[in-house]
Amino acid sequence: MSAPTYLAYDYPLLGAFWTMLMIFLWIMWFILLFRIIADIFRDDGLSGWAKTGWLVFCILLPFLGVFVYVIARGKNMGRREVAQARAQQEQFDAYIRKTAAGRSSSVDELARLSEIRDRGGITDEEFRRAKELVLTGHGPAGHTGGTGTGASAH
Repeated sequence: MSAPTYLAYDYPLLGAFWTMLMIFLWIMWFILLFRIIADIFRDDGLSGWAKTGWLVFCILLPFLGVFVYVIARGKNMGRREVAQARAQQEQFDAYIRKTAAGRSSSVDELARLSEIRDRGGITDEEFRRAKELVLTGHGPAGHTGGTGTGASAH
């Protein structure tokens, strides 16, 4: 019973602020360390030996390595990050354009089918089957009309 009991009010308010500040700075330092490691790998201007040197420097002497890297190469870190984000956005936009251009909507397919039927290229029965395929999403109208016409010719 002689052991002292520590209650929450025994921890001074200034001590709580100091602890929170230290935790915040510790987390920020780790974030900075990981961003620097990502930047080392992202930079195409560095040779393999230079990347290895910076990584070894940042891992063996972390505080000194991080601070020296920020002083020596920190100015271009943001530029490299923005350039990578732009390149990723351009690749995504190109993929969307390619995908959207390669597929026509079901409305376009139905309009094309109706046009072929009006010209007499397919019968009403072939049009109905092709329309069902387009609406259910089981294939483009061009393939259905082509096989339907070939099948009725035999």
